[in-house]
Amino acid sequence: MAGLAVCGGSAVWGLDLASPHAFYLQRHGAGRYVLPHRIDHLANMRSAVEAGCDRVLALGSVGGLRPELGPGTFVCPDDFIALDAGPVAFDDERAHSVPGFEESWRRRVVVAWRDTVGSELVDGGAYWQTRGPRLETPAEIRLMAAHAQVVGMTVASECVAAGQLGLSYAAICVVENLANGVGERELTMQELLAGRAANREAVTRALEGLVPALA
Repeated sequence: MAGLAVCGGSAVWGLDLASPHAFYLQRHGAGRYVLPHRIDHLANMRSAVEAGCDRVLALGSVGGLRPELGPGTFVCPDDFIALDAGPVAFDDERAHSVPGFEESWRRRVVVAWRDTVGSELVDGGAYWQTRGPRLETPAEIRLMAAHAQVVGMTVASECVAAGQLGLSYAAICVVENLANGVGERELTMQELLAGRAANREAVTRALEGLVPALA
């Protein structure tokens, strides 16, 4: 029977989130941490297909591009910007795909969040993907902030791979920090890691309620 795949990111790396309600996949690897630019998104999404899944709920750690999107904010984006080439599943055939979050599945995720989690969720917004693993300069962030709400390194490529393989895909993004230069502040790695640690309890609690409702 087709089911739900939950794809976790750096916010929950190292945690055991195995659930009887879903196929759990850690995009950064279960052992040694795989850096964002080295992730094989097609292989990850193919494993979801092989497990009998037809939809993906992804968790992504992001930086907030606006002062009001501070640490601990949850966002369910409805669009993305990824200017570099994404993964391609069609190596031996003539084919094209239209990328994006699957809206009916995304709406179901938003409704389930409101019914089961209860905390605020920003419904919509654009995710700007960078290659990583480096963070962004203040000048880059100013450019991004004119067109997007959050910035990350994985969700757009993962969404593209999922769509090419026939998987419906939606993401919950959790803000770990304000992006470099937002509010005229220089980001430090200590701030980023502190935000990640502070989010862990809220993220795991949200998944505990959300995943059974979506399975």
